[in-house]
This record gives sequence, C-alpha cells and structure tokens, in this order.
Amino acid sequence: MNTTVIRNAIGRESDDLTSWTRTTCAYCGVGCGILAQPQQDGSVTIKGDPEHPANFGRLCSKGSALGETVGLSERLLAPQVNGQTVNWDGALDLVAEKFSKTIAEHGPDSVAFYVSGQLLTEDYYVANKLMKGYIGSANIDTNSRLCMASSVAGHKRAFGTDTVPGTYEDIEAADLVVLVGSNLAWCHPVLHQRLLAARQTRGTKIIVIDPRRTASVESADLHLPLAIGSDVALFNHLLSEIDARGMLNQDFLPHVEGLEAALEAARADTLAPTGLDDDLIRQFCDMWIGTERVVTIYSQGVNQSSAGADKVNAILNCHLATGRIGLPGSGPFSVTGQPNAMGGREVGGLANMLACHLDIENADHRDAVQAHWAAPTMAQHQGLKAVDMFEAVYQGKIKALWIIHTNPAVSMPDADRVREAIKRCDFTVVSDITAQTDTARLADVVLPATGWGEKSGTVTNSDRTISRQRAFLPVPGQARPDWVILADVACRMGWKDGFNYSTEAEIFREYAALSGIAKDFGRDFDISGLKTLSDAQYDGIAPLRWPHPQTNPPQTSNGRFFADGQFYHINGKAKMLPLRHRAPAAKQARKYPYYLNTGRLRDQWHTMTRTGLSPRLSSHLAEPFVDIHPQDAKELGIQAADLVRLRSPQGQSILRARITCDVRPGDMFTPIHWTGETAPSACVDTLVAPVVDPVSGQPESKASVVAAQRFEAQWYGFAISCNAVHPQADYWARARTQRGWRLELASSQSPQDWEAEARRLFDLPDACVQRLEDKGRGSARIALYDNGVLLAALFVAREPVAVMRDYLATLPGDQAQDTVLSGRAPQDRPDPGPILCSCFSVGVNTILNAVETQGLMTVEAIGEALQAGTNCGSCRPEIGDLLAKIQLKDAAE
Repeated sequence: MNTTVIRNAIGRESDDLTSWTRTTCAYCGVGCGILAQPQQDGSVTIKGDPEHPANFGRLCSKGSALGETVGLSERLLAPQVNGQTVNWDGALDLVAEKFSKTIAEHGPDSVAFYVSGQLLTEDYYVANKLMKGYIGSANIDTNSRLCMASSVAGHKRAFGTDTVPGTYEDIEAADLVVLVGSNLAWCHPVLHQRLLAARQTRGTKIIVIDPRRTASVESADLHLPLAIGSDVALFNHLLSEIDARGMLNQDFLPHVEGLEAALEAARADTLAPTGLDDDLIRQFCDMWIGTERVVTIYSQGVNQSSAGADKVNAILNCHLATGRIGLPGSGPFSVTGQPNAMGGREVGGLANMLACHLDIENADHRDAVQAHWAAPTMAQHQGLKAVDMFEAVYQGKIKALWIIHTNPAVSMPDADRVREAIKRCDFTVVSDITAQTDTARLADVVLPATGWGEKSGTVTNSDRTISRQRAFLPVPGQARPDWVILADVACRMGWKDGFNYSTEAEIFREYAALSGIAKDFGRDFDISGLKTLSDAQYDGIAPLRWPHPQTNPPQTSNGRFFADGQFYHINGKAKMLPLRHRAPAAKQARKYPYYLNTGRLRDQWHTMTRTGLSPRLSSHLAEPFVDIHPQDAKELGIQAADLVRLRSPQGQSILRARITCDVRPGDMFTPIHWTGETAPSACVDTLVAPVVDPVSGQPESKASVVAAQRFEAQWYGFAISCNAVHPQADYWARARTQRGWRLELASSQSPQDWEAEARRLFDLPDACVQRLEDKGRGSARIALYDNGVLLAALFVAREPVAVMRDYLATLPGDQAQDTVLSGRAPQDRPDPGPILCSCFSVGVNTILNAVETQGLMTVEAIGEALQAGTNCGSCRPEIGDLLAKIQLKDAAE
C-alpha cells in the first residue's frame, strides 16, 4: 500500500462517501466503524467512519491495515474432504450423514460445535438454534469462553443477567478511570485515545492495575504492579476502606443484598498477596474513594483466571456499595476482546446459555425458545464448556466436532493435548477462510467460508452497540456465508422447515422477535423493536445501542442500566458476594519457579490468520519472545537476544529473550500469536494448564508455572526470501515483509555444507550464489540470485546474528547489491530500524535521526515531523520511552 492510500485509509483526506461501504472492523470488541472502497487494481482502501459512535473516524494500526489482509493468496476456495477438492453437495451430504449417524448411535451429546467471536450474530444464531433446538444438545461453545466468560458469570451473579451497565461515553465523563488487567493502549487503542482525549480536556486521572508495566502505564497517574492473581485481595481492601471511611451509599444500598457478608469477607482478607507497598495502596484508595465519577475498566487480566468470576464480583462489589453504577462517568466496564463476543453472548453462543439472555436451567425459558423455534427437541442442561469439550473429544465421548473460524489446536490451553484430541476425533469439520491453520490441517472436511469484506450481518460491541457489517467484496471461489453452510446441513439432517432462510435479514427478524419473548420474562436484552424491519431497512440500519423495545422507550438513562436500582434477580435487587483471595491454581515450586503471563501484541491478532498477511503489522515485533526481569535473567545466565526454552507440566516452547523491568521478578510474559505456520516451537498455549474458573469455565491463561533455561544452539541464523519457506530447525520464526519473508533460525545441529543447506532451505538448487564463510568462527553468509535479482540470503553465526535486519528485509527482488553479504545498509540507503509506528511505517532509526538532526525531543514534535503516533496513537508510549532513554543517556554523558 503506498503512502497516498495509507493517508486515505486513516482519514487524512476528505472523500465523497457515496462510493464507500459502511461496515465494521474485524478485530476487537471496540466495534469501530469502517469505510471501505475497493479499487480497480484489486486493492481496498480503508478508513475510519467519522459517523460511527464507537470511533468517530479513528482506527488502530490493525484496523488501518485491513486492506492489506483481503487478498486470496491463502484463501480456501472450494470444499475439501481428506485433502481432496470436492463439490458442495458431496461435502455437505457427508457432514449431515456423519452427524446424523453419530447422534443416532451415541446420542446428541456425542457431537459438538466450537465456534468463534468472529462470527456474525446471524451465523451465531443459526449455529445455536441447530445445536440446542434441533440436535438437542448444548455442546456449543465459543472461543469467547477464553475471553470474557468470567465477566458473564460475574454480571449474572451480581445483576441477575449478563448486562454491561455503561457506555463508551462514560470514559469521557469520568474523573477517574481505573484499568484493571487491561492494556487498553495496545488491545483497545481507539478507546484509549478517547480516554487520553478526556485526560487532556477534563483532567481525567488514570490508574493502571497490572503486574506488568504496559504501554497503558505511560499515561497513568498511578501504577499498581500487583502480584499475579491478587486482584480480589486488593478490591476487598478497597471495599473495607469504603466502609471504614463512611462512603457506603445509604440511598442505593436498599437495592442491594449481601453487603454485610461481603464486608465480613473483605475485612478477613489480607493485602499480603498483592505484594504492593502501603503507600501505593493508600493512594489508590484515596483516588478511588475520593472521586465520585469512577469507571473501572477490566479485561483479560481479570477474566483469564481460576478466580476470574470472583475478581469481577470484587470490582462490582465496590461499585454497588457506593452506588457508582449506571450514572454518567460511573460504573464497572468489561471490554471484550473479539468483534462479536457480545453478539455471541446475546444469541446464547455459550454452552451454559440460551438466546436473548434466557437461562438454559429454566424450564419455562427452554419451552419458550423451543416454541419460538418450532424445534423438535431442546437441550435440557448446560453443555460442555471449551476446556471440558476438548477433553471429552480426547476421551472419545464427543465423536463428531465442527470448528468454525477459530484455531483451537494452538489457542486452547494445553494445546498439544487439544491437537491430539482433534486427531483422535472420529469426524472433524472446519469452516474457515483458509486451510493453512494448525486446526484445519487436522480436519476430515474443510469448508470455505466467506471472510470479512464478503460477509453481511450484524455485530455487537462492548457497550451494546449493534452495527451492520456489510459486504463490499465479491465472494471468492465457492465460499459461502456461515449461516448458509449451517442451514444447508440442517436441511440435509431433515429440518428444512426450521432453516429455510433466504437472507440475513430474515434470521435477524426471528432473533429480534425472540428477544421480545425474553423481555416478557423480565430479561434485559430486548431488540423487539427491530423485528419488523424490511430487508432494505435492515441493510440500512445505523448503529444503535440496545435495548430497543417494540413499544415503550428504553427505561434506562441514556442507554445505561441500574441507576434506578432495578436489577434482574427475582427480588429486583443486586447481589454483593462474600469473596476471599484465592491464589492461582498452579503453584510455583522449585521445578517450575516462574509465573508465565500471556497476552496480545499491539499489531497482531489471535493466531495471525489475518494480521499475519500485512507486512507493516508484522514489522513491529516480528518474532516471538519472552520478557524476563534482569534479576531472573542473571540467575539463569540469560542475556538479551538469547533463545530460552520454557517448560511447564504441559509442554515446552522456545522463544527469544527480552530482558526488561516491565515484568516483576519471578514473572515472565510472552505473546500468544505464533503457530505451527509461523513459529512452531513458540506456540505458547502448549505451556498453559487446562485449569479453569469453577464458575465461568474460563481458563487461567495469566498464571501458568514454568521453568526456564538458555537454549544451547550450535548456530543462529537470519534469512530473507522472496518466497515462504518451512525450515527444518529446532527454532524458526517467520514474518511477512513488503518483499517476501524474513526468518529467524537456530538449531542444536549444524549442517556440513552451508551452501547446500541454503539451496535446500529456499528450494533454489540452480540459483547463482554469492558466499562468505569463516569455518573457524562458525559463520557463513549465502546469497542466491537469478539474473542478478536477489532471491534469498542466509546469515549464520554461533551467536545471534548481528545484521541490519530491517534493511535486509527490503532487498529480495532487487538487483544484486554489493553490500548484501555485509549485512549493513550503504550510506545512501539508510536502515529504518525496527518499526515503531506501523500506521506510517516509521522505524526507530528514523526517529533517532530526527532527534539528532532536528533536535526533536517530544512525542508531539516527532508526530508533527514524521507522522508517527498521529493515527491510532498506540505507538506513542514506545516513542516516549525511546526519547526518555535518549535523555537519560545524554544526562549520564
């Protein structure tokens, strides 16, 4: 994508919007509106929708790069059975036959669906209807179980239903925003920019509660680096202090039950597990209690825990005790990780729910849903949640499995066992946009689904705003929408009357009508006012926040819930819970002395099926790594850039070491994104134990125990190539570049002939070669050409290779360069260095040069001169950190 298109993509220039398609982003739960415009050359221009209430035209680096991810190079374009291309009728007949036969022989609970928060609501609805209402099992769960199930459980325990009380506007109305286990700057950058704007205009204070020093800390007034898993102890202390300082809201408390028991438990708890200084805790309590308008934003650092639901309720207890809920600028706020995690919650996509927030344990609710669906049967009890589901697959209890738009072979805890479970399954179907995933490679049947840009339907974001996702690209090959695939299988299983849909709008109308029935049961979710939309009205629907009832206007305050003290338990009251700190399930021991925290990177998404297609997103952090505190690194004999082998009771991984004070001593951190396709030795979820929260079923992905040791490699390598390669080495990691690919390699065994190894690695047996080798030092540099054009190059040494990686990555496809084997950029072609700003591809060396030559020493000055940090802003903390290091160095000199 050239500079002009990038500028268009982030809204720097005005355009006639009539030629653009309004749709929504494919990534996180912020739910940003997007304007998309296909170009004659096949590319797509992307920019933020200035009228969408979630982002008002802003996009993060991932959203800005969506146009780079819609190519067809890795798309699955036809159904496959056992690796062979077949027609749709043959594939669907086989799926229907296998599922029908399995159900007939072993019962409905012998089959399962594992779906995804990247499905549209209409897809989700059809899958849920088929499994729960026609097959008659609740064995349908979603990868959102790994994301926000603890929030669902906490909401239901406190409020009586899974209600997000507040709105995004509360972030801008708050006087204090507390980020708990949420690196908002990287994981929800557009919301973080709204927060920073409020800070600038209103003086909003920010507290970050996180074991790590993340990018979000850079703009915070206070950082509490609490010990992993100790959130309940901290918020119990806050609750005790609220009481001790006389700040209980006596006007609101008649709407709440359980206060005394909650206070008794809180007083009995201790702050010792947090590991925090008394002064930090005092400042936190002073700010939280002394500020009337407080929003507490929490995310995976809270949810992904064996005590996740208790952590959520500990936060909710404090807001209920003070009545800080449902009011402008006040309330707890769960931010979700996936684009339609909320939509999945609304249609009952979790194994323990029914559609429209109805309860699967409630016979009246079950009967009402069955009648609405005209279903022949109905699931009578909760199904298996994700971790239990794959264990049942492993044990042979589930014999037919359908996986839709997710990659559990690498993203589930204890991923090696999950991979083996899928291998063992009698019959596995995968619906996806590509067959090149770890999971799809294990399937019996792989079905080509439409992807973002081709799909049409709705999604719901973190503040209950429903938006249309509209197609703007033609459907490639034989791909089909997910709801069409599911409905076709249902019809073949004998249920044509229940699944004879012709449009997404028809599904949405049925769903909206069911929400009216849920409203009659006293549920919160109600969009029955949309049940009579025509197809044209559905297509043109603007973003709206539920509830949206059929007759009376919503009984909420500007889209908020609970300010009136009306909740959804039978007695109409909220519930505060008595809670005590529980340490992570896995205990540190001599054999496994470190806690491993996992999370996301700024520019990558899940298992990189989409973001990995974008060269500029891959240029920020191109290799898997583990963050280690200097004290731990010294004890382990590990230096920066060493490779480290991590071991847990479940498995092992090899990652690059980053020595940093951003983590606490005894803690390590690594990102989740790499797979067998991109770095097979660095699949992090092989290390994560399959322990879950007993209430929510959400896995504890933030507190696995590991041992660490330096990986003793015989050689290290760096390579560049026009074409993708799959090395044979103990460690390798690849990333896409504008010119092809870059790779890091290492192994414990050295080949006899480096030229032969390079030719084999790149599959270039006949290419011309340029070679430098020093056998005494164990170094070799091989470049391969065709008619003077560089095709690939390999750099090898006994230590991590010292070359200008970002410069070399620009060379494949160029005419021969005399400096290739030097590994350094010539003076007339400077090395940009590692990319800091992905939106404008601005590297570290470019910024350093601007500092040296122009004297630019503020983030704002860098932005004005280079544009870095002026789009999504998620790189601003890194730019600020770089400038601070320069200033420290100058002061020391």
